[in-house]
Amino acid sequence: MLNRFITLKAEEKKKPKERRPYLASECRDLAEADRWRQQIMREIGRKVAEIQNEGLGEHRLRDLNDEINKLIREKSHWERRIVELGGPNYAKHSAKMTDLEGNIIDVPNPSGRGPGYRYFGAAKKLPGVRELFEKPPELRKRRTRYDIYKRIDASYYGYRDEEDGILEKVEGPAEEEMRMRAVEEWKRMEAIRKEARKGAKEVVSVGAGVGAEVLFEEEEDVVEEERREEREREDIERKEKEREFVVHVPLPDDKEIERMVLEKKKMELLSKYASDSLMEEQTEAKVMLNIQH
Repeated sequence: MLNRFITLKAEEKKKPKERRPYLASECRDLAEADRWRQQIMREIGRKVAEIQNEGLGEHRLRDLNDEINKLIREKSHWERRIVELGGPNYAKHSAKMTDLEGNIIDVPNPSGRGPGYRYFGAAKKLPGVRELFEKPPELRKRRTRYDIYKRIDASYYGYRDEEDGILEKVEGPAEEEMRMRAVEEWKRMEAIRKEARKGAKEVVSVGAGVGAEVLFEEEEDVVEEERREEREREDIERKEKEREFVVHVPLPDDKEIERMVLEKKKMELLSKYASDSLMEEQTEAKVMLNIQH
């Protein structure tokens, strides 16, 4: 009873509790304006601590978040009033909004619920709010032709391949080997040309009957193939004759066909390995020797 009596007497001696002005512009004292700002800061701190509890439910979290935003707007009014009364500018050091990972968000109004609306504590995990803080996936930008050519330099075209000296050591023996093969191939072809010229001169001096001696081993296989085809054609003609087919024009015999094949092959070899001047000399020699073929 004594304690209750002492408490009541103490409350009677206290001045009536002052109510914070509705408008910050009504305050004329800088100390009073700073005191009201501190009071708002304490209320914000209590509500921010309460909104961390995820078990309050979605409706209570949304109401707490709205009350905190309302107190923040009121605090900004008192801060502007303090600056007008000649006090410090607290807005310069105000806290910025962060996402679930603690990263600062530069967008001042991510929700669209008015200028500077913020979410605190468990309110950031509410349905429809979490998506506001998730970063959209970065789209891979397609490289343009300018970006591709920007990375192309002399190394891309192989102009710097010989600077380290490794390629030169590897190419040296290979180049020597290729050069030796090219020289050997040139000598072989030159020998074939000499034999062809020599054979052409012998044909001019001796006649058409000696032309078969000019044939090389490679050309002899071709001639054998031609002869085999001719034999097949002869067999076919023989079978046609057995069918009592009467021919009214003279046909060449086997020796004439063989001579014509050899003459044709000889002319092909001469046109392949002999020059135009050599062919003219051969023609003149045939005319002088009265050779018809």
